Amino acid sequence: MVLVYLTALLFAQPVSDANAATPVVLRPVENLRTQDTPNDAGQSIDLSWKLSPDSARVKRYEVYRAQSAKGPFEKIVEFLVPTTAYTDADTLLRNKKDYYYRVDVVGELESRASCEIAGPVQTKPEWFNTNRIPVLVFALVYGLLLILYIEFAKRDREMFVRRIAGLDAIDEAVGRSTEMGKPILFSFGIGYLTDVATLAALSILRRVARRAAEYETRILVPNYDPIVMTAAQETVKQAFSEAGRPDLYQEGDITFLTADQFGYAAGVNGIMLREKPGTVFLQGVFYAEALILAETAHSVGAIQIAGTNMATQLPFFIAACDYTLIGEELFAASAYLDRDPQLLGSLKSEDIAKLITVGLIVVVSVVGTIGAVLTSISGESGILRSLTEFFNSGFERLVSFLTTS
Repeated sequence: MVLVYLTALLFAQPVSDANAATPVVLRPVENLRTQDTPNDAGQSIDLSWKLSPDSARVKRYEVYRAQSAKGPFEKIVEFLVPTTAYTDADTLLRNKKDYYYRVDVVGELESRASCEIAGPVQTKPEWFNTNRIPVLVFALVYGLLLILYIEFAKRDREMFVRRIAGLDAIDEAVGRSTEMGKPILFSFGIGYLTDVATLAALSILRRVARRAAEYETRILVPNYDPIVMTAAQETVKQAFSEAGRPDLYQEGDITFLTADQFGYAAGVNGIMLREKPGTVFLQGVFYAEALILAETAHSVGAIQIAGTNMATQLPFFIAACDYTLIGEELFAASAYLDRDPQLLGSLKSEDIAKLITVGLIVVVSVVGTIGAVLTSISGESGILRSLTEFFNSGFERLVSFLTTS
């Protein structure tokens, strides 16, 4: 029995030593680099490194930051998947202050290995964002076009602008109301004075009011917003004065109805049914009430000239109104009607800028298509591979220019 016990003890000892849990030392990440994030407003540092040679056994990567090479280091983030880069954009970072970083690897047995400490690195804001150079180029080109076309407009106030039927019909519509002995109704919709469409509609109201004063025709302007009502009163009053008929101005014809959407629509419809205007202008911001107003105006036999930048309501205006200003035609009304050199120059330069943009989009599409076609057959020839690289790189540059502009 003693012999058996001694034999078991002799053979059991090596087995116990072989199964003892020993720490697994993982090799650290390599080539840790830090730098201030370029083209930013500061408070951001970029880190990059190479994965640990033992990445197959690494469970997570932990990034630590300190204000001294000796620590203490604070863990700021950890990754459960292999990662080679990180941007530290913590709001606690301060510009022009030293920071140090290290990246630890952690295995299943919680063994750690730290690479060298990277630093010091400072973050600072940049004066100029080089990624936005295409925006600068585009702004300079547009500014030059704007100045040139304003000068051209000063010399030639009859500069060509595409005819807009709805604006050309204003005088005819006002004259029609005058001949029928009926008033004109002008609605801004439910927009506010901060809406660009409402501001553009004010310029149209000025032209309509001036013609109404010349023809001695009453003009009704019911309003959804009291501030817009005040602006409309001043616009009509000034137009009547410019026409030499300030005595015809009636402040009570430019009223505030209600700030409720369908309450306003009901109020305007009531005015149409009672006054039966000969012409109705629907210019500005319109939503679900658009077709309600247009159908009521049609039912009383009024000629309608509508205009809005609300794409969802344009189909209703086109179907129910005699003339419709579509989108930017409403914004071009001031330049079209007043022929002011600055407005004309701005309008023409915007059109040229749009043509340039459309041209760039066409070029990008063609170059991208050629690059895609050549990519599928580039294995047949070295020349084709070179052309493929040329078109693909050109496509990437053009796309970058358009997106940053």
